[in-house]
Amino acid sequence: MPYMNDQARLALSEPETFLDQKAVHQIFTELRREDPVAWCPEPDGGKGFWSITKYDDIQSISKNPKIFSSDRLLGGITLESADMRRRRQTLEKASEDEAGGTGSIITSGSSMIMMDPPAHTQHRRMVAPGFTPGRLNALIPEIRTRCVEILERIAGLGECEFVSAVAAELPIQMLADLLGVEQEDRKKLFEWSNVLIGGDDPDMRIDRDEVMAVFGELFQYAVTLRASRQENPSDDLLSMLANTEVDGKAMELADYVSAFILLVVAGNETTRNSISGGVLALSQYPDERQKLIDDPSLIPNAVDEIIRWVAPVVYMGRTALEDTKVGEKVIKKGDRLALWYMSGNRDEDKWDDPFSFSVTRDGPRHLSFGYGQHLCIGWRLAEIQLTVCLEELLKRFPDVTVLGEVDRMRSNFLNSIKRMQVRYSG
Repeated sequence: MPYMNDQARLALSEPETFLDQKAVHQIFTELRREDPVAWCPEPDGGKGFWSITKYDDIQSISKNPKIFSSDRLLGGITLESADMRRRRQTLEKASEDEAGGTGSIITSGSSMIMMDPPAHTQHRRMVAPGFTPGRLNALIPEIRTRCVEILERIAGLGECEFVSAVAAELPIQMLADLLGVEQEDRKKLFEWSNVLIGGDDPDMRIDRDEVMAVFGELFQYAVTLRASRQENPSDDLLSMLANTEVDGKAMELADYVSAFILLVVAGNETTRNSISGGVLALSQYPDERQKLIDDPSLIPNAVDEIIRWVAPVVYMGRTALEDTKVGEKVIKKGDRLALWYMSGNRDEDKWDDPFSFSVTRDGPRHLSFGYGQHLCIGWRLAEIQLTVCLEELLKRFPDVTVLGEVDRMRSNFLNSIKRMQVRYSG
């Protein structure tokens, strides 16, 4: 069992492990079979955590916030690499040195993804009106128009870098619309998002002073928008955040900024990853792609399979609030757990041949959007964007094919492709 040793378990906290998708899936396959609730050490003084790799265990933990907490103050939802831990400590020190400044406000806030009920429920309700079925269905014509315009830009080129040209462009345009900001601001939103999530990647990492400068820009932008929406509210997501009260009071500034950051990151990262990862899968499985070309009515089913296959969010973290058991293992109060969506989505007990990619697959719903009260509030919008993008892409460029190896972001949290060259006719 070559991947069942301590070194393999240690690797799960380190982002470079996930650059090799085949190797990390081998680790998860052996953990599901041999040790589905596995203790994993961390390097450089990390506390260690439990790896939860089976579908049913992930679901059970996800719907039990009374025992398994998402609270930021208890540990939050992410595992830090050793390098990221050092960088966070440096940034926190910088924030303390400018006490009361933008950095300390940003690092002290909490968004709904790092809350438990009832606070989570209250904060989720603020933006829930922006994600009703009627409102999302009304966006479909706009999504299609934007998608067609984006594909027109690459027409006739024969080859392009797909992530920047298409996969990142569609969701960031729609995010600007949902936030009610000018389209020219989308580049800032995109850059800020990369800074916020790319700290483990050497291509995206910036130094402490640059991070603090970005924090300052983001903070001023968010606060200016808040004041604008309080004075002239509309029906966009920021107006909902700026004008909805919690327990009879306006949202704390730090929590508002944290919620703004969550919308910026979640509003484009996961959809971008699903679009690029989906095109990669269809390129690797041309017979499955041909099924969609021959019968576009299969695309909605293919969307489910793509999101299962890609696992755009690799895991979510939880903290045990009391001593408990998962399977046969005793989890102590204060222990951290990683719910590996990437592993649960390949659980052999849930799908026949889970390592095959099939656009006609039938089976349980994937875990990629989470489960329980933390089910991603924007899951349906992500599905719609991916559906429309596939419809228009395969209609216009049915032979789109990935060239060579893709360039993945160094991360243990997001399964993100940074660059992916494609070739196509038309």
